[in-house]
Amino acid sequence: MSIARVNSFAFAGIDAQPVEVQVQIAAGLPNFLMVGLPDKAVGEARERVRAALTAMGLALPPKRVLVNLAPADVLKEGSHFDLPVALAVLAAMDVLPREELAQFAALGELSLDGRINQVAGVLPAAIAAAGRGLGLICPEAQGPEASWAGDISVLAAPDLLSLINHFRGTQQLAAPPAGLLGGGCRTLDLADVRGMETARRALEVAAAGGHNMLMIGPPGAGKSMLAARLPGLLPDLTPREALEVSMVHSVAGMLDGGRLVTRPPFREPHHSASMAAVAGGGNRAKPGEVSLAHRGVLFMDEMPEFPRATLEALRQPMEAGHTTVSRAAAHITYPARFQLIGAMNPCRCGYLGDGARECGRAPRCGEDYQTKLSGPLLDRIDIIIEITPLTPKELSWAPVGEASVVVAARVAAARERQRERYGEDGATTNAEALADLIRLTPEAKTFLEMAAAKLRLSARGYTRSMRVGRTIADLAGILEVQKGHIAEALAYRHRMPGRAMVAQK
Repeated sequence: MSIARVNSFAFAGIDAQPVEVQVQIAAGLPNFLMVGLPDKAVGEARERVRAALTAMGLALPPKRVLVNLAPADVLKEGSHFDLPVALAVLAAMDVLPREELAQFAALGELSLDGRINQVAGVLPAAIAAAGRGLGLICPEAQGPEASWAGDISVLAAPDLLSLINHFRGTQQLAAPPAGLLGGGCRTLDLADVRGMETARRALEVAAAGGHNMLMIGPPGAGKSMLAARLPGLLPDLTPREALEVSMVHSVAGMLDGGRLVTRPPFREPHHSASMAAVAGGGNRAKPGEVSLAHRGVLFMDEMPEFPRATLEALRQPMEAGHTTVSRAAAHITYPARFQLIGAMNPCRCGYLGDGARECGRAPRCGEDYQTKLSGPLLDRIDIIIEITPLTPKELSWAPVGEASVVVAARVAAARERQRERYGEDGATTNAEALADLIRLTPEAKTFLEMAAAKLRLSARGYTRSMRVGRTIADLAGILEVQKGHIAEALAYRHRMPGRAMVAQK
């Protein structure tokens, strides 16, 4: 009594863990059993496989069919096990050749009529299969996605019948077309922002160094308008970064048409989003917004309106560059190297400091509103600026600023200097750089030490000020960080403008 085996994968974050689907058909009462710690979606594969075989005119033998998902102590989640289970059952029935199936891994969801539907995780599965010297069997629509794994044999089938015909030699499945690069979406132009020179400069520095930034100002001051123009300043992802980001989006089932993500993602969750939606988690421990924004931007408008627990959940990934979803069965880690851009009003009514429009609870309303952002969270934000709205007259007379293409060229040059400095395997931006790699002139170092003592900067604040100063020097094309660069960096950090308003009251 032989056992049929088909390779597949379970997912732990963006890592694909090998799973062997084993099927034994033995004498006994007719039954279809699945063991190996399957979840509800995997357990329901029994009925989908049975229906798909019936649609092709096949039937399970009136025997005991046992399916084991090995290793048995790893939780198996998702409907992508439908296809490998069906293939293993067919091999056990001697419909498919076992030796040829052993050269492939498989994943896909079955319809009741035998069609193979799209599933999440094809790209990391293809990369893992290539690493083990296997080919990959996947849904037809995701063949281009699997082809990004490189030198790998991909069978992208529309339905189960075509796979049977291919392995039996009566039909030849064509190789899937090469995957396409993701097209860049239309970005808004920074030239639309009139005046606001300090804010424009801060946005350029944040883009050049990948620094976190918080903008504070009354409603209509231009905070969201500035944030929406940040993607147009960022350079394309490197091939290595594009693969990282695409794997996260593949696991989340968001890789559109198998197109590799080549532009930094821009995520803007609503303030009603739960902690699991932002940090990751849920029933299947899916990646959250912090991971979907990996190597890109996470824009949080009206930051104080987010639940306190959600905001505090940002602290660990902001520092470590990854987030860990802890579950009883396992700890799942997703990459989360994102750039946080926040926007908020100075108080709940939005007009703290404006005597004509502020509410009667000032300054108490500002104190209550601003303390929703904790000190440890603010300490991880490199640039904090106050956005002052322009009057209609100032707006009409303000000259047109530099276009995004001009600023983006300076940002790209600064990013290139950072890559040359830190190397291929080091930090990719100044926001990630180690303090030992940042060269300050003696005058700049002394000035920063004195300022840090006077402003009572934490060790983190001291290091982040150095990093922002390094970015300002990179934009100027200067090798060593000078006193003027540090002074500008401290001007962005040393106080929270809204809290200063409250203190003045």
